Amino acid sequence: MRVGCAGWNIPKQFASEFASDGTHLQRYSRKLLCTEINSSFHRAHRFQTWQRWAESVPENFQFSVKAPRAITHEGLLQPDHAKLNDFLQQIDLLRKKLGPILFQLPPSLEFDARRTTAFFTLLREMHNGDVVLEPRHETWFQSCAGDLLTDFRIARVAADPGIVPNAKDPGGWNGLVYFRLHGFPRKYYSAYDPEFLSSLSIVMSHLSRDSHVWCIFDNTASGAAMGNALELQTLLLHC
Repeated sequence: MRVGCAGWNIPKQFASEFASDGTHLQRYSRKLLCTEINSSFHRAHRFQTWQRWAESVPENFQFSVKAPRAITHEGLLQPDHAKLNDFLQQIDLLRKKLGPILFQLPPSLEFDARRTTAFFTLLREMHNGDVVLEPRHETWFQSCAGDLLTDFRIARVAADPGIVPNAKDPGGWNGLVYFRLHGFPRKYYSAYDPEFLSSLSIVMSHLSRDSHVWCIFDNTASGAAMGNALELQTLLLHC
């Protein structure tokens, strides 16, 4: 089980929980086992940047990486070898520190079996690692979409808040479970209460018997993500 935040900024209110020496990433990675790189959605990074990140963290640390908007929001999952290759060449520099690739789709993108099959066929020809998908249109929560994701060994994100009731549950391939928690009721700001975290720790512990389980807190705008991540990690130690 891995618990972390979207990004590795350490809010002032939690600074005392971390060692004082090193970069934010170095300090963060001594306490938590993973992080999600979101900046890759907006822009490419230099190869040296990816290498520096990989070299900054312990051997057991992993990064999940959000796929570029050029693929998901502008390309709308059209199979584009050049764009995929550019992205995969970058993240390959993380080597064994690379965890799942996250494809977050725009809310307007409906499920289309032909397009999705073509895209994931190309992806699987180029990348054999873990992949998670966060769809945000209700058509992706039909059984046919879940079956297709399973065929390509792709997990559907368990997102909160969800656009449909079962969006909060994992779907697709069950070898990986990826919780992505954006904050509720105020998205990106609200902290999750102790009762929610306690229930989540029990669910994660149960799922970890058969799956690799990640939980990323994306309620970073107020700094709540860090507090939630630290609390959940402590709870999991006692499950």
